[in-house]
Amino acid sequence: MRKKLIGSLLCLVLLLALVGGAQGAAKYRIYLITMDQMDQHWVNVDAGARKAVKELGNVNYRWLAPDVKDDAKQIECINNAIAGGADAILLAANGPTAVTSALREATAAGVKIIYVDSPADYPGEQTLATDNEAAGYKAGQELKKALVSKGITSGKLGIVNVNAATASVVQRENGFRAAFEGTSFTILETQYSEGDAARSKDIAANYITQGVVGIFGANEGCTVGTGNAIKEAGGKVIGIGFDKSNTILQLIKEGHLLATMAQNPDVMGYKGVKAAVAVLEGKDPGPEYVDTGVSVLTKDTL
Repeated sequence: MRKKLIGSLLCLVLLLALVGGAQGAAKYRIYLITMDQMDQHWVNVDAGARKAVKELGNVNYRWLAPDVKDDAKQIECINNAIAGGADAILLAANGPTAVTSALREATAAGVKIIYVDSPADYPGEQTLATDNEAAGYKAGQELKKALVSKGITSGKLGIVNVNAATASVVQRENGFRAAFEGTSFTILETQYSEGDAARSKDIAANYITQGVVGIFGANEGCTVGTGNAIKEAGGKVIGIGFDKSNTILQLIKEGHLLATMAQNPDVMGYKGVKAAVAVLEGKDPGPEYVDTGVSVLTKDTL
């Protein structure tokens, strides 16, 4: 009788261990869907996400992204994530409204939405992003200070932006424009490149022929294009931009760009995965909006 009892207890302990092990090995399926695959910015978001995945040990993670900024392609990525059994999606929305129908379908399928970098006009569990308007304003202040230091108190300015829909870059432009309100500087009509560096370079070159004294690039591709155009023109125009990449840092070191507003994309990815898992475990992920910070990188700080 005693042997049977001991045998039964051992079986029970083994069963509990197996159940506990299975629960510990449970994987949450989390997808990162960014605007494109072009920019080093998104590579760094992915790196931050992978770091969190490694620490947690209970996440099945995948990065999906269109090859270029395209609403239809981003919607396809969201649909693929849903079909792949996603429990949560970290999303950098290309446009505020284009993906809302796809996100409704995701919610209906039980998928949790965490925004990184740029939200859509659709409720999410949390948004982790730069305070883009404040950062754009800071960029404007830095450019204005540099121009005034050269004795330039008036003149034309150009803005190379991604598009007129993506929330993050629209906010950056708004902040930049606000920095020049009440001054004698005139900001020309914004030109859009979809963040493509080659197109941005052509736009910036055109601004230079129009006699601008300064140009603002609103994201990585826009900034690279601006810096390259100024480099070819002989550096008579002051350029300032957004995001951090090896190319941008080199353009700053060489003096073709004044500065860039460096975001913390790795923090977005890292905290985004942690927030997603918290939500999936029924925990409070924290505030609805988390400012992931920005710093001004100049030749002196590199």
